[in-house]
Amino acid sequence: MSLPLNPAMAATFPPPVMEARRWLQGASFPPDRPLINVSQAAPVDPPPLGLRQALAEAALTNDAAHLYGPVLGLPDLRAEIASQWTAAYGGSISPDQTAITQGCNQAFTAVMSTLAGAGDEVILPTPWYFNHKMWLDMQGVKAVPLPAGPGLIPEAEAAARLITPRTRALVLVSPNNPGGVEYPAETLAAFRDLARAHDLALIVDETYRDFDARSGRPHDLFADPDWDDTLIQLYSFSKAYRLTGHRVGAIVASAARLAEVEKFLDTVAICPSQLGQIGALWGMRNLAQWVAGERDEILARRVAMTTGFAALPDWKLLGCGAYFAYVEHPYAMASDELAKRLVHEASILMLPGTMFQPDTHPEGARQLRIAFANIDASGITELFHRLSALRL
Repeated sequence: MSLPLNPAMAATFPPPVMEARRWLQGASFPPDRPLINVSQAAPVDPPPLGLRQALAEAALTNDAAHLYGPVLGLPDLRAEIASQWTAAYGGSISPDQTAITQGCNQAFTAVMSTLAGAGDEVILPTPWYFNHKMWLDMQGVKAVPLPAGPGLIPEAEAAARLITPRTRALVLVSPNNPGGVEYPAETLAAFRDLARAHDLALIVDETYRDFDARSGRPHDLFADPDWDDTLIQLYSFSKAYRLTGHRVGAIVASAARLAEVEKFLDTVAICPSQLGQIGALWGMRNLAQWVAGERDEILARRVAMTTGFAALPDWKLLGCGAYFAYVEHPYAMASDELAKRLVHEASILMLPGTMFQPDTHPEGARQLRIAFANIDASGITELFHRLSALRL
């Protein structure tokens, strides 16, 4: 006899990054061809020394850092987000319109839990971020795919045709994961207008905003004085300050929405990590110049990726930016099979497009995601050397 299993959980696919890591079991990598791991979008280095020292000092001298804190996060961090976001986006954001979460994934799950239940629908552009799809599946919420099309920029007009009485939200990720593309301000405004016209939420995940190639603010959504009747923004401190292990994310939304979010967070985590929040606050106050340098490095790697694929005419670069390149491969095999063969034949670990597309979208079998922010310039050079040498 086996114990019961929630059917929605059983129907949810395994975590893609963990699934890909299992492909490494039994694999051997020769000394002259070590593994190049471009499967996960996460910094591989620890935070800068100053931030680590701030964390250590807090751990040793701040007793409150080891206790429960406010469910919606430290007041000083919420106030800092409100102040910096108001300046950066040219709008008005107050501390009670911000909340802190255990990473941006929890920000998405918390917000979505207040918006949609079993049988409801949420529109996700494809290729989609797989953890968004996984959460919706677990909750019995139907993820409605919106093909992004050429350039990987979704269109509000196409999304409008997918809205039904069960639709609860539109979700955008910009800069995009997995596509890397940066959505134009006009695209975001069009989706805002569409959502408002249908009394839907527009969720904009800006986890990678610190690595946007454009200067100035990426959109004008917060300049709308009534932004909080429609817009919900998600953010992560993991990438900008290398705080992945501390799990610190943020939500910017109406105070009324965050009162509902608080119910979810109190039940799931009680409060965000105190040390992680202390690190994020220190980073916001002290690391602007350092983050700018990190951005310059990522943008340089982006150039290296676009240059590299220009020299591989059989491959097609579909999108590139922030942490990712999203490509179409030239081989007569599905991308999930190709990704497994790359481990053994080229010592490369990357994720197939089948992990970012529904089964009804056959284009996923031709696509791959490369998290190039994880490798430096020499690593990118070696990556292209191995790709150009493939004989499959």
